[in-house]
Amino acid sequence: MTGDVGAKQTCRLRPGTAAAPTRFGEYFLVGLAARGGMAEVYRARRADRPGELFAVKVIRQTLSGDERFVDMFRREGRLAVMLGGPCIVSTFEAGEFEGVPFIAMEYLSGCDLNTLLRLCQRRDQRIPIPLALHVVSCVLQGLDVAHNLRGADGRPLNLVNRDVSPSNVRLTFEGAVKLLDFGIARALMKFTSEIGVLKGKLSYMSPEQARGLPVDARSDLFSAGIVLHELLTGEKLFRGDSEFALMEAVSTAAVQAPSRFNRRVSAELDRIVGRALERDRSARFQSASDFASELGELLAAYKFEPRELREFMRRLMRREHDDELARVREITAVDLSSAGAQPAIDRGGGASPPPIPEVESVREVTETTKREPGFWNKLRRKKKS
Repeated sequence: MTGDVGAKQTCRLRPGTAAAPTRFGEYFLVGLAARGGMAEVYRARRADRPGELFAVKVIRQTLSGDERFVDMFRREGRLAVMLGGPCIVSTFEAGEFEGVPFIAMEYLSGCDLNTLLRLCQRRDQRIPIPLALHVVSCVLQGLDVAHNLRGADGRPLNLVNRDVSPSNVRLTFEGAVKLLDFGIARALMKFTSEIGVLKGKLSYMSPEQARGLPVDARSDLFSAGIVLHELLTGEKLFRGDSEFALMEAVSTAAVQAPSRFNRRVSAELDRIVGRALERDRSARFQSASDFASELGELLAAYKFEPRELREFMRRLMRREHDDELARVREITAVDLSSAGAQPAIDRGGGASPPPIPEVESVREVTETTKREPGFWNKLRRKKKS
């Protein structure tokens, strides 16, 4: 086992390019798409499906030597394959190539909801209310699938996402809304609780999650309510100058009605948001389907059509859309049958690949808080001093 871990520590992937792809099992890597704190995502192609793009997710090299994390990643893949539906990113396979675990998913051209929100803020415009209702309705549809997922033995898995936030909602230029990272949620909390780190985006946690208490599906519904509030107002609901102040704000769950910031929000929509953000779990919506049903009734009055999201995205991000189309054309134009692809796995310990630029949406979601014995008391003492 020790030798295997050591091999993983010196292993890194060559990201490849459109003109010079690298071979990773059945996949040809054609560039690094994203790098997070725990994993890297590569654009990829397959020779048997030449017109399609895939997203191949692998563990970051710095974490590949930790068997606990590797096991968590494998469990993420198994759970992701089990999930399906139009509002959850499709996972085609979870496997391992030459000792490197990977997850192969559909490639989604577009941006995350956090990026869209920040872009709207910079341009001093709001996301239209019907679009906000539609996006959150799709998120709730994805949550409903996960919350009701059963294992092979027919027993409920009691899956809780624990990370419902704008950065985990993907919007495509075709107008689709996809919820990401379902598989990692349950396993992640088990892993992080062992090493004493509470990971997640504090601004989008439920009061019980922020305090480190047991959570159930209703915690995800509270987080979805936070996202809805932000879409309607254009501002984060919970803020704080310090981790302690932010946790106190979330734990208190003092919420102002969205209509105080946006006069177009109706009293009925205020009521729905208020119920989703009840501090008492028993007073919230008890299921994602109930929450989605009430939003659906409001949405019907707007005569909304899903194509409106596609048109909004392409109008707001015209340059990004054009750049993405050009990138996809360049990637898919290469004939893989004649491409002399070098192996993607580099075990020689050569120079690390150049870092990709950090973007605003990545910087804003890297909130991490230590959870140690006496954590809350330490924070309170720090505040008093």
